[in-house]
Amino acid sequence: MRVEDDTVIPEGSRAGAAMQTGRQAGSEPVPARIELEMVNPERLVFFSDAVIAIAITLLALELPAPVGQTNAELWRDLARNVNDYVAFLISFAVIGGHWFLHHRTFGHVARLSGRLVRWNMLWLLMIVLTPFVTRVIVGDGAFAARFTLYAAIQALASLFFLLAVLEMDRHGLARAGTPRSLFGNGYRILSVAAGAFAVSIPLAFVTHWAYACWAAIPFVARVRRLADAARRRPRRAMV
Repeated sequence: MRVEDDTVIPEGSRAGAAMQTGRQAGSEPVPARIELEMVNPERLVFFSDAVIAIAITLLALELPAPVGQTNAELWRDLARNVNDYVAFLISFAVIGGHWFLHHRTFGHVARLSGRLVRWNMLWLLMIVLTPFVTRVIVGDGAFAARFTLYAAIQALASLFFLLAVLEMDRHGLARAGTPRSLFGNGYRILSVAAGAFAVSIPLAFVTHWAYACWAAIPFVARVRRLADAARRRPRRAMV
């Protein structure tokens, strides 16, 4: 296997043979498609699913167990750790939403490009870091700094996923017959999520209500979906 111009060329492949023929003829090598022929898209999906499952497991393992000698003490300790449980639910919802969209989108991938794999790996890096920043955000003091770290990781996760969807769309990496609405849905949700997390960062230096930006994500995404549907709907002919 050779690597040329950021393209993985397996030995004996058609792309490798074409480039070798070009060299033997003394001409410029025939550019090969930037395509990872030795990686099955399903393997990337399975790997991503496994990483996401581990990230969610790590989230649960970090949950503090309430302690107490009596029922009242146990409930009081449970109440003291409520921020940890809320942070867990937020991160669980974020990772679960990413998994659902990833499963729907990458289920239509026919072949992989180097850039698509890189964006996917960077996205997975942000997913893996989510349990860590979840612990950070529930710490004491320095709210703005803790909030910024968490929101930045989530904004980058949405951005990397958005770039992966863009790569699929622009370079025709999806299977034939893939509905255009699949990409439109990905663009809409991921752009709203990335924007909401990014906008919440400066707000965190002013108010703790910066969390409201995150809660608005599903509502803004739905409004954008309805607006896009209205634009596509043919207008009635004027009488």
